[in-house]
Amino acid sequence: MKASKKEFIAETEDILFGCQQLLLEIQDTYQASLNPDTINALFRSIHTLKGLSGLFGNHEITDLSHALESLLDDIRLGKINITEDVVNFLFKNLDILNSAVDGVKEDKEYDLKEHINNIKTFRESWKEGNIGPDIKGIIDDSILKVLSEYEEHRLKANIKNGKGIYLLKAIFELSTFDTSLEDLTKKIKSEGELISTLPVSAHVPEGSIGFNLMFASNKQLKELQKEIADNIEVLVRSKQAVTEPDKKPGQSIKSQAATVRVDIDKLDRILNTIGELTLAKDAVRRIGIEVAEVHTHSPFVRDIHKISQSLERKLSELQKEVLSIRMVPIGQIFSRLAQVIRRYSREMGKEIVITLYGEDTELDKSLAEEIVDPLMHLVRNSIDHGIEPVKERLAKGKKEQGCIILKAFQRGNYIVIEVTDDGRGIDIDSVMKKAIEKGMIDPSAGVEGELINFIFAPGFSTKDVASEISGRGVGLDVVKEKLSSLGGFTDIHTKKDEGTTFTLTLPITLAIIKALLVKVGNEKFGLPLTAISETVAVEHKDIQTIEWKDVYYIRGEMLPIISLAKIFGIESARNDVSFAVVVGFGKRKLGLLVDEILEQQEIVIKSLGEYFKGLSGFAGAAEIGRHEVILVLDIESIIEKSLIRQENYS
Repeated sequence: MKASKKEFIAETEDILFGCQQLLLEIQDTYQASLNPDTINALFRSIHTLKGLSGLFGNHEITDLSHALESLLDDIRLGKINITEDVVNFLFKNLDILNSAVDGVKEDKEYDLKEHINNIKTFRESWKEGNIGPDIKGIIDDSILKVLSEYEEHRLKANIKNGKGIYLLKAIFELSTFDTSLEDLTKKIKSEGELISTLPVSAHVPEGSIGFNLMFASNKQLKELQKEIADNIEVLVRSKQAVTEPDKKPGQSIKSQAATVRVDIDKLDRILNTIGELTLAKDAVRRIGIEVAEVHTHSPFVRDIHKISQSLERKLSELQKEVLSIRMVPIGQIFSRLAQVIRRYSREMGKEIVITLYGEDTELDKSLAEEIVDPLMHLVRNSIDHGIEPVKERLAKGKKEQGCIILKAFQRGNYIVIEVTDDGRGIDIDSVMKKAIEKGMIDPSAGVEGELINFIFAPGFSTKDVASEISGRGVGLDVVKEKLSSLGGFTDIHTKKDEGTTFTLTLPITLAIIKALLVKVGNEKFGLPLTAISETVAVEHKDIQTIEWKDVYYIRGEMLPIISLAKIFGIESARNDVSFAVVVGFGKRKLGLLVDEILEQQEIVIKSLGEYFKGLSGFAGAAEIGRHEVILVLDIESIIEKSLIRQENYS
């Protein structure tokens, strides 16, 4: 099933379940005192369903929703009175909609024309017109003539029910009227029903704005003046307040939805428990190994081994299933970005074609939410800085329409997202000029790879005029910081007048990861396996120094090398041979020298807490073996600091 179809079904089932709940409330209260907001909420839900089904091309469901929407509009306008038959008819049609959605799941098409005609016939046979008391002469004509059909109906209904009708004139300062009006509206709704809010101009001081708020309430004037305001005018006096009878117990209905929405925090807690069980599983395996050393061929040893394997297999299955629940297609984000591109391209007067690839690629829900803002910044940057105006594009021999490509694909346990534009590319000379102006580099230094990364520096911008689209140097530093906090990487490929590609690489999930355990001196560290491309045995005599930087030739390429012992000030074992753990991607590769490579192990990363917040080089801590705590390295921050002056050699 396509991701778009799954999304449509999930949204539709949620809407229909909400509709059933609202209709149950109507069924329980219509004989006593029906809340008009409930009818309005049901009307809006069906309207939303109509739009959603139209968007996804399900025209039969759209037409049926439209017919139901018209029926509900008649009900909320008082043209059709709510009776048991009306409620049952609405329930029947909700069931038909549920069946139609089930048909979409199974790729079946239902002919709903007969049901649509039934709704039209029902409307005509039950329509009675907007019946109510004659309010001419009771309410001033100047008010009546500006009321909408719905407001007039609610006015008549409240008078018919014996409620008082009141008018409150409120004057607010222009600078704060929105919040002040909202606060006053909340007070009125807590005491009755707000019927209309009408702006007035007479006797309103300059710099202010006035409103007439007409509302209905069972309460007497003195109570309302005490609770709301003094200047309330009585239009129709209230009859004795009617006490509402106790509501009937709510009937339960069985949801037809095959999916449920789960709070992401609940899934986090489940994964945390799985992480703790993983530690217990590792302990069982370790105990089995230790017992086997003493009792080699004992049946007891075989039992422990079988239990350990079974536990490992089942935990792996459980972990996989929970992680799959957290997964969402990145197409949801791409759709939102496409809307942003269309909106901002119109504002900038640029024609831009959007191309999407890999919308079905899935990533963790929590990561999907975190990555939205960085992607939004990159898209805006492409529109503002990248894509040229039409005249400039034509002068360069390009098409009038610019192109932005959003692409996602999976690489191992990482998700790679690319944002590509065919614009002017990054002007290295402008970046150099700005970097020198800001004192970030020496005028005689700097190479292209290093210069491009300056655009990720906070407040760095080559534009002299800030625009609403990309702001002034705000955005790309956010991208870098966010990706680093998620254990991801950022990379840029650009060519003048041909375009730029921003590549974001981030793990599929941050829950439970596989790590390579290494030893430096007497200290153990964990390195996320997804960040490692290979490990190499390195003889110290083969390490060369170029401009005070250590490099090692591997397959004809120069790999920058740095010792973890040097980074963290640890006394290292003085051996002739060390191991280089190669981390990073593409040109941003680095060899981390360690004394010993221990093993691979699944670990649960725990935060270092507020006290160590901002400590560079560490992503967190994890527990291994006999309750031993090790530090897990933040590979991106280590690469960032180590390669500041080395990218020109790669």
